[in-house]
Amino acid sequence: MKRKICIINPNTTKAMTQKIDLTAKKFASADTEIVSVEPNIGPESIEGFYDEAFCIPGLVEEIEKHSDADSYIIACFDDTGLEVIRSITQKPVIGIGEAAYHIATMVAGNFTVITTLSRSIRPLTHNLKKYGLFENCVKVTAIEVPVLDLENISRENLDKLNKGIQDTIENDNAESIILGCAGMADLAKSLETKHQLPVIEGVSSAVVLAESLVNLKIKTSKVGSYAVPRKKEYLGYLNKFKPYRKMK
Repeated sequence: MKRKICIINPNTTKAMTQKIDLTAKKFASADTEIVSVEPNIGPESIEGFYDEAFCIPGLVEEIEKHSDADSYIIACFDDTGLEVIRSITQKPVIGIGEAAYHIATMVAGNFTVITTLSRSIRPLTHNLKKYGLFENCVKVTAIEVPVLDLENISRENLDKLNKGIQDTIENDNAESIILGCAGMADLAKSLETKHQLPVIEGVSSAVVLAESLVNLKIKTSKVGSYAVPRKKEYLGYLNKFKPYRKMK
């Protein structure tokens, strides 16, 4: 079965999109076409609530540009704009954070999330509670490395990541590790070998789940939470985002 999955990196950094694309294509089925894109408006990285708010218009624009996709993946571990995008399409939309959490619960009794900066801990904790998976998480911790520093990770920053993993294994009895940033996607398998437990990243997790939903022909519900937005006027420069679009 042929399928097309559009992966949207919500930040505007092309190098990160390329890293995401390489990981996705490595794990996608042979008959899956992966198209990875980033907006041309918005922040260069997403680090906290403020950045999240200003990347959503770019996400909406990318959905419009790629309306022929069978499914969409939001490739920010904060699952930025996930509910927004589900409201404007019937096609399956998966966040890489959400995907990684669910995969982890299938292979381990608990997990630790290791993310970039401390300011991301609260948003990730909020998501875990929203998804009903907070009890499965023994810790959400940060290695204090900015997102863009992961493009070409230094030995010093890789040491921080390894130390964070070892610390939570020893002190929190972590049974699996989730890498809390798309920029870490290419490190998962080597870290898994080194630490001898499942190390899960969200890009590959989202790809296999997106393929499954397309294969099952399951669409996003338009009853209640993800109903199509009501038509209304938006003033000023947000006028072009007013809810008038035909649902894709």
